[in-house]
Parts: sequence; structure tokens; C-alpha cells
Amino acid sequence: MQEHFTISELAHEFDITLRTLRFYEEQGLIEPERKGRSRLFSKRDRARIKLILRGRRIGLSLTDIREIIALYDQREEASQAAKLLDLLLERRRQLEAQRQDLDAILAEIDTLEAHCRSVSTRPD
Repeated sequence: MQEHFTISELAHEFDITLRTLRFYEEQGLIEPERKGRSRLFSKRDRARIKLILRGRRIGLSLTDIREIIALYDQREEASQAAKLLDLLLERRRQLEAQRQDLDAILAEIDTLEAHCRSVSTRPD
């Protein structure tokens, strides 16, 4: 595996925009090496991008992701795991509540559809 990656390589690999990578850099989540106007990303940056995208995909905030990365940097694996577990449990609770809301909405739509079908097929 190569030691350094360009911004274009990582954007292509992770199917994200250059702007997204620059934003993560501005937020201090990744720290590419600067060579003139170019950025060179390390394996560590690549791993962080993977973690950031995974966290975003499951709905974690950048603040939450930053905390996990900070614990990782401090080599606090147990603390990192505990923090991540807390975040995952909270996210699961939120998603299950949303699923209940969606199920209720879908049931209401089913009722309204059935009513509309019965009305539209009645002879006048």
C-alpha cells in the first residue's frame, strides 16, 4: 500500500468531493501534509476519512466523530469503545423512534388510500 495519497485519489476512492475533504481538513479531522499548494494525505488521514464517512453514514455528528478520533489519538481504546457504544445506542434509539413514526404515517396513508379507492369506484 502506498504511503501518501493526493486529494484527488482519496476523493475518487471514497466517492466524495474535494470540497468535502477540504472541509474535514478545516474542521481539524484530517491533517494532510502541505507541499506547496498540494496536499499529501497519509495512511492515518485515509483511515480517519474512512472513520468519518462511516460515522456520518450512521448519523453521527462531526462533534461526535471528533471525540472518537481524539480518544483514538490518545490510544484510549477502552474509552473510545465506550464512547462509541453510547453514541450507537443513542442513534439506535433515535432510529427506532423514527421507524415507529414512519410506521404510523404509512398506516395512515394505507387508510387514506383505501378510502380514496372506495370512493373513486362508487357509482354516482
